[in-house]
Amino acid sequence: MKTAISIPDSLFNAAEKLAKRLGISRSELFQRAMRSFLQDNKQEGITESLNVIYEKQDDRVGLDPVLEHLQGASIAREEW
Repeated sequence: MKTAISIPDSLFNAAEKLAKRLGISRSELFQRAMRSFLQDNKQEGITESLNVIYEKQDDRVGLDPVLEHLQGASIAREEW
């Protein structure tokens, strides 16, 4: 798919130089940059989704007291 975007001249020039240095087209450079950006920001979507789930939970619902005791007992006692 082709698309047109507007970017500052300085960004275009820097991208042009990098593409030439890497031996790839501008299109390939922008594809790689977009993939990287999307991957870096993928976690934000996951965090937001988890936040929505946990916000909806009733604060009064907690860990089963027996399970909480067993988990606490399984942790080695260390001085902090």
